[in-house]
Amino acid sequence: MTTDKIASIRARVQGLLEERGDRQPLLDTDSLFFSGRLDSLAATHLMMLLEETFGIDLAAADFDVTRLDSLAEIEAFVSETQG
Repeated sequence: MTTDKIASIRARVQGLLEERGDRQPLLDTDSLFFSGRLDSLAATHLMMLLEETFGIDLAAADFDVTRLDSLAEIEAFVSETQG
């Protein structure tokens, strides 16, 4: 995964947090969903971003959003799906 794409994901996640009034620092391992920082609507936005940016199909009904609970997990997931 390119540095530009990682930066794009980080910026979008930070934007989702800021839209919800969360301006706390975001570390790569910080929980996004289990911590309550982001909700299911934000998860949908994040999934759409990953689909658009990386061409990943996340439409499967059994997709587990917990695989996207931190920036580190998002990066690992994208790297795994990109081969």
